Amino acid sequence: MRLAKQVIVMRKDLGMRKGKMIAQGAHASLRVLVEGGTLADGWFAFAVTDAMTSWLTERFTKICVSVDSDAALEAIVEAARRAGVPCALVTDSGATEFHGVPTKTCCAIGPAWVDEVDAITGGLPLL
Repeated sequence: MRLAKQVIVMRKDLGMRKGKMIAQGAHASLRVLVEGGTLADGWFAFAVTDAMTSWLTERFTKICVSVDSDAALEAIVEAARRAGVPCALVTDSGATEFHGVPTKTCCAIGPAWVDEVDAITGGLPLL
């Protein structure tokens, strides 16, 4: 049985409050699923990969890791895109933190198969 997981990659250099970090990570996790979806007649539908189906119906593994810069976060997102692994980058509007400046805070990599996600995020430290 192949296992799927999702990794949330959070920027530690921003000094976000814990609640802000949690909210941003939740945005990223959900955004991966809804970015490809459509809303019609009161229903929201989204396409899922086999790994996403496994993740949603079996083991709901999620890990949080960190990077120390915008450049490092961007590199992770680009690696996921090159590999064809689902990913979502979150840019905060800056309304409550970051002095009104839109700021990239985190991303979600996966849900995808563990080996695919680990190839991109496996070397990052836990948050």
